[in-house]
Amino acid sequence: MSDRFRELLKTIGSGTHTGKNLTRQEAAAAMGMMLLGEATPAQIGAFLIAHRIKRPTGEELAGMLDAYNELGPKLKSRPSMGIVTILGCPYDGRSRTAPITPLTALILATAGVFVVMHGGARMPTKEGIPFIEIWQGLGVEWGKLSLVEVQQVFEETGLGFVYLPKHFPQADALVEYRRDIGKRAPIATMELILVPLVEEVHLAAGYVHPPTEGMFREAFKLHGLSNYTTVKGLEGSCDLPRDRTAIIGVSVLSGNHVTFERLFLRPSDYGCGGKEVPLGSTVELVEEMQQVLQGKMSQLMSAAIWNGGFYLWRCGICSDINKGLSKAESLLNSSKVADKLREIKAKIGI
Repeated sequence: MSDRFRELLKTIGSGTHTGKNLTRQEAAAAMGMMLLGEATPAQIGAFLIAHRIKRPTGEELAGMLDAYNELGPKLKSRPSMGIVTILGCPYDGRSRTAPITPLTALILATAGVFVVMHGGARMPTKEGIPFIEIWQGLGVEWGKLSLVEVQQVFEETGLGFVYLPKHFPQADALVEYRRDIGKRAPIATMELILVPLVEEVHLAAGYVHPPTEGMFREAFKLHGLSNYTTVKGLEGSCDLPRDRTAIIGVSVLSGNHVTFERLFLRPSDYGCGGKEVPLGSTVELVEEMQQVLQGKMSQLMSAAIWNGGFYLWRCGICSDINKGLSKAESLLNSSKVADKLREIKAKIGI
């Protein structure tokens, strides 16, 4: 197998003039051999840095997703759940701005939208705060649950979390290679659009650089994903910014055709503008989130309403963004979101 991998490595690592992109099938084969340990450590490191220098294509991302779909964990949805929303964010976390995604997930689950999140532990290159630490601070120990147990919590509460070290150790084994090469590998881009769920979904994916969105859309097309939202979000997350216009892409299904629309949303037009909430310690962030769940007004509360309201509209709970904002604020002020968190903690047994 290492001989086969060597040929794929030569394809992408031969330089500007002779190097080539991988086909979807080749990218899937390469990713599979790395996950299964069939490529040597030297080959894996060389492949990740060569692919980083070359930059991935949408077709290559689609192939990498194929391998993750074949070998990785999958939660299952049921018809009664409706369309499940996947909130995809960078696995290497956040280091400058406070993450809002866990609050968004709780708001959506409270409103009846089934939500799946996923991620790992502290990870290169940013080594920022990962979701798992935030959930731990809120009293939810996703990392202790088997995938079967996560499935049960997901079905009963509307929220699930797939944790890389526990549920996909083959992929987690590649983290050290990413740390050693010192650069964000294409795996990090692919993780943003990972769908750890069987059946149709609505995927929300963040990005930083506009070309990344183009890769996403190509991969979506190849995978037949017709329901998605792309966000030029905070630090590459799917969190909408408040200090600038939010640049958003939405898919629109018309008959059997998927079209793409661009939204430019100014938070100040909706009474949600302001400075981004800086990220302090995990303890400070969790304390701020607890205050939001108690209905106390703050900059983080405003960010939670802005994000929660947008996604309530995008997930079809509310007919427009203004109604979404009102509903998000009402759910937080009524303690219903806090009740949802207590429900999840009770199901997990904490």
